[in-house]
Amino acid sequence: MADNPKSRCPKEFFDFVVRRGLRQTPQRRAIVELVVSTRQHFTAEQLYDWARARDASVSRATVYRTLTLLTESGLIQELELGKEVKYYDPNYVAHPDHNHIICLDCGKIIEFDSPEIDQQAQKIAQDLGFAVKSRRLQILATCDELQKTGHCSRKAD
Repeated sequence: MADNPKSRCPKEFFDFVVRRGLRQTPQRRAIVELVVSTRQHFTAEQLYDWARARDASVSRATVYRTLTLLTESGLIQELELGKEVKYYDPNYVAHPDHNHIICLDCGKIIEFDSPEIDQQAQKIAQDLGFAVKSRRLQILATCDELQKTGHCSRKAD
């Protein structure tokens, strides 16, 4: 079976944590296991709720500190959506160069691949004398439901 990048995440993360002089705690382990087990983009508060359901001793501060460490280690990616709430992309290690389209109204996030965008990015970089090492594209939009009906069922009122 091929090596799964996500299966390496907990070990790589805790190696990173130890190099930082920090401990591998049961609470951190629970948080990391949740992160690598989901493909869903999530907020810190969603992760906190999931972690508390698994281990009632997990604190909000531990979730936020662990998210910072996961981001610094390169195992997840923080998505800036121009709002107060940050989202995290757990699919970054397995697939670092993918694109997102994000609804500005309801927050829905869809990942997509596009060979055309990949080719265009390579061409632009080459034309400007660069070699692409990684790429990130976010398209901010309004979802069809809101455009068609004037209301989005996913939007919190």
